[in-house]
Amino acid sequence: MLQSEIWDDQAAQNYDTPGTGMFAPEVLGPTVDRLVELAGGGRALEFAIGTGRVAVPLAERGVPVSGIELSQPMVDRLRAKVDEAAVPVVVGDMATARVPGEFQLAYLVFNTISNLLTQAEQVACFRNAARHLAPGGRFVIELWVPQLRQLPPGQQAVVWESAPGYIGLDTYDVLHQHVVSHHFRFDAAPGHEARLGRSPHRYIWPAELDLMAELAGMTLESRHADWTGAEFTEDSRSHVSVYRTAEAL
Repeated sequence: MLQSEIWDDQAAQNYDTPGTGMFAPEVLGPTVDRLVELAGGGRALEFAIGTGRVAVPLAERGVPVSGIELSQPMVDRLRAKVDEAAVPVVVGDMATARVPGEFQLAYLVFNTISNLLTQAEQVACFRNAARHLAPGGRFVIELWVPQLRQLPPGQQAVVWESAPGYIGLDTYDVLHQHVVSHHFRFDAAPGHEARLGRSPHRYIWPAELDLMAELAGMTLESRHADWTGAEFTEDSRSHVSVYRTAEAL
């Protein structure tokens, strides 16, 4: 299934969860705070801007934000919040689509680079970011760390979250570096059927990500376990990595 088919009208309608989940203030607040700091008063470009979860509050903080988004239904949801003048969006693939102008910051949050299912596409995404950035500009990626250490021999699945009304489970294809995320949502009352959503990903190790950046002419500036700047360790389940282009001579 194509990514554009996964992020259809139904997915766009279910994406926004105001005040909870990835929209919770304790999740979204530190993300926006850090991006404001990294933008340094310049323009920002969000790859896979979605419904504007990050872009809208970032623009409200005074950062000029543009976006690239593959899914028209997601853009339609964004347009219900802000118009094209406030947050311009180019509909297209984040590995190839071009946005007019030059940016001080490009960013890709919430594991979205893994939606590109080949290494070549992921490298192209880095190169596309570099093409948009001014000298000394930054490319920020938020990405999960593959939990392969949790896989017992002979098993392929890891439950990564279990909460009331929700179970998140990943199935791994370690030979091809692919994973399918399964999202089970259900009512608390017995007898109700669960609703299943699935999305394919290509997982990336931090060291591989650094090499992709190098191929695009960028170097790692910092890596932390989260947006608040917590130390990244061997046990971290995610990271926020900041890459930077070379300064002008």
